[in-house]
Amino acid sequence: MKIAFVSEHASPVAQVGGVDAGGQNVFVDQLARAVAHTARPGIPASRHPGIEITVFTRRASLGGADRIRIDRQVVVEFIPAGPPTEISKDELLPYVPEMAAYLARRWAEDPPDVVHAHFWMSGRAALLAARPLGIPVVQTFHALGTVKSRHQGELDTSPPERLGIEREVVQGCDALVALCADEVAELLRLDASLGRVRVIPCGVDVGAFTPEGPVAGRGGGGARILTLSRLIRRKGIENVVAALRELPGAELVVAGGPPEARLGEDAEVRRLRNVAREAGVSERVRFLGRVPREDVPALLRSADVFVCVPWYEPFGMTALEAMACGVPVVASAVGGFLDTVEDGVTGFLVSPSRPEMLPEALAKLLGDAELRESFGKAAVVRAQEYSWDRIAEKTMAVYRGLSAGGRSR
Repeated sequence: MKIAFVSEHASPVAQVGGVDAGGQNVFVDQLARAVAHTARPGIPASRHPGIEITVFTRRASLGGADRIRIDRQVVVEFIPAGPPTEISKDELLPYVPEMAAYLARRWAEDPPDVVHAHFWMSGRAALLAARPLGIPVVQTFHALGTVKSRHQGELDTSPPERLGIEREVVQGCDALVALCADEVAELLRLDASLGRVRVIPCGVDVGAFTPEGPVAGRGGGGARILTLSRLIRRKGIENVVAALRELPGAELVVAGGPPEARLGEDAEVRRLRNVAREAGVSERVRFLGRVPREDVPALLRSADVFVCVPWYEPFGMTALEAMACGVPVVASAVGGFLDTVEDGVTGFLVSPSRPEMLPEALAKLLGDAELRESFGKAAVVRAQEYSWDRIAEKTMAVYRGLSAGGRSR
């Protein structure tokens, strides 16, 4: 089976941690690799028909190869659309027709059996290219404009055309993959038919993210609270910083964003440092900057509690990774966390609109070593349910249904 992924801004080979490079990049990379090695039920992997995946993403730099093999069965191909430089995803819409034209030419010569588009602009490009060729399209939005607009209001920098295009994509694709149960209701409001929607969450690499393994060093003897995310306002990190006022002796480690040497140039880092200064906790907040992907498990294991309290979140991959490492989680009671974090079992869920809940939850965990241990053990078991192998099997079931002519329309 030939499968095409379209991920216009989130390249699986980009460095994670920038404003537009985060969970979606990891998601596309890990899902492609897992799906490529998925066997048919009842047939040994050595005998099942080969799966080939090409991930199409926009070229964002000069030079380099047009195609990069990242796995025996996965290739990343760069689409020449717009200037070959980093461009904010909110400014990419004018280049979607170029992306679609390129994909149409490629797929006319070498058609995939199914296309899986990631993000709304990828869906637009995929439909423009695939529909005339009769190729079925699966769509994962990763974040919906309706949700983003509702939570961010005037801070939402999405192009005004986004909401209308998302509705067109919802109605034009053959299958929709929602990352959490909460997203299903949003898709139905966009006139999706329930029969075309499948809930398939993000996964976690349970081979790399385990309770056993190297642990990153930590100074002092205080408790460590860790957060790992892109450094953008909607991630709610300022609430974590402010919570330190009620958690004497605890340190907050903030991972993500630009490289450590460039943290001083980052507007969000400067804003968060001001928040820490005003709260009187500057000496207990440490910014690490971008952390290499291979160093993340050791960093997670060094934490007493992992916290992730964004305004909204479709899936919340880092929380799952922390759980897989046996670290209890305090997360927002929104989106994917409602599915993955078992409140009172693997961690605590708190309302992002009630910041006073956050220090209470953190204090309860930091003050009770037995509770942390209990939550951590339960978190490991819970994370196993989200292994990429399981997620890949569910995703392949959608692909097979469409490529066999069983379109959900």
